[in-house]
Amino acid sequence: MILQSGLRALLCGALVSLGAMSLAQAEGTYEIPAGAHFNQDKLARISDFFKNEVATGKIAGATVLIQQRGKPVYHEAFGVQDVVSKAPITDKTIFRLFSMSKAITSVVAVQMIEDGKIKLDDPVSKYIPSFANVKVGVEKKAEDGTKSLELVPPNRPMTVHDLMTHTSGITYGFYGDSLVRKAYRDANIYAGDFDLAEFAERLAKLPLHNQPGALWQYGHSTDVLARVMEVAAGKPLIDIMREKLLDPLGMVDTGFFVTAPEKQKLLAQPVPNDSDFRVGRTNDPTVVKKIQFASGGMVTTMADYQRFAQMLLNGGSLDGKTILKPETFKLMATDQIGPGSGVDRDYFYFPGDGFGFGLGLAVRTDPGNAKPPPPGDLGELKWDGASGCYFVIDPKQDMFFVLLEQTPTERQRVQRTLKQLVYEAMEK
Repeated sequence: MILQSGLRALLCGALVSLGAMSLAQAEGTYEIPAGAHFNQDKLARISDFFKNEVATGKIAGATVLIQQRGKPVYHEAFGVQDVVSKAPITDKTIFRLFSMSKAITSVVAVQMIEDGKIKLDDPVSKYIPSFANVKVGVEKKAEDGTKSLELVPPNRPMTVHDLMTHTSGITYGFYGDSLVRKAYRDANIYAGDFDLAEFAERLAKLPLHNQPGALWQYGHSTDVLARVMEVAAGKPLIDIMREKLLDPLGMVDTGFFVTAPEKQKLLAQPVPNDSDFRVGRTNDPTVVKKIQFASGGMVTTMADYQRFAQMLLNGGSLDGKTILKPETFKLMATDQIGPGSGVDRDYFYFPGDGFGFGLGLAVRTDPGNAKPPPPGDLGELKWDGASGCYFVIDPKQDMFFVLLEQTPTERQRVQRTLKQLVYEAMEK
């Protein structure tokens, strides 16, 4: 467990990176040194790959941007927004981000931490009192093999830090077969028209999957975090986002709903036989509801996410505007769950081999166990979503790339292939 006093020290600038030692020890692990450039002929392989994906009907379309040293080195769109209208994809095509919404929410949360509106060691119950009564579900197995769920008190209160690092014990009900996840499914938590306040109350009635701080556990932590933000700021989540991030960065087409008819025509859709995003709920941004799912309900365009990614690559600033102070950004990009943190990992550790997790972003801390290691550099930041959208920030190469697409079944293969092709195109 990271001591809460240590968290305050981190925020004050006395930053201690859990991955710093491995970074130093692993210098030279990767073949490409800092300052590499892209071979345009090799970048053409990315175009060949995506053209084939579209031609074979695996995806309707996609757009890819690689930007290095502040300038695009590759920027191409493939296929169509949807197979009905056949309108081409542009930088104004609107994509559902799903879990890439978490990165946006997390940046705004860190801004509020920087402003002193919330603190990492604050108990969640300070903002949402019902979380003071939450229990942890512990599976018990009888002699006949049947399982039951015993509810026990948490060892300590759930904190904002737990929410930001996905160590709160809050989970999702649409993957895995544990009894707690089944309880999520049985509770029908997505029923009706509800807001973040009501959704947080629904989650507080459910058992935690594990003790706070014990396991990286993907779930609705970011939605509870968003409710904490609303309570602390006294305003709806989207208003906080616009004030602190979206408007300053000029992200004019990023939000939760698409209501204007001319904008709705710009929504990208998957191919018809690939429309089940398997997240337990519908995600139609044209239907306005009270809920603003901070964990997966946002939409964006390449024009907007390009600015967000460049801000992250710059360490928290863009076009002379400071979104996060350098020391605060460093905290966000520092592994919080590595050796000494007390956080375990299981089969569902989605950051993947070689990655730790900061405040809302995966961060690469070591080469991993694969031989040879997968492409990329130490210090890389990344995340993706159920629709296939994906971004990678590589500070060593002063480079980022963004993929926007809508393909739940093909996404992992496409993402792996794209990353391989990006790094294969880099030369000393």
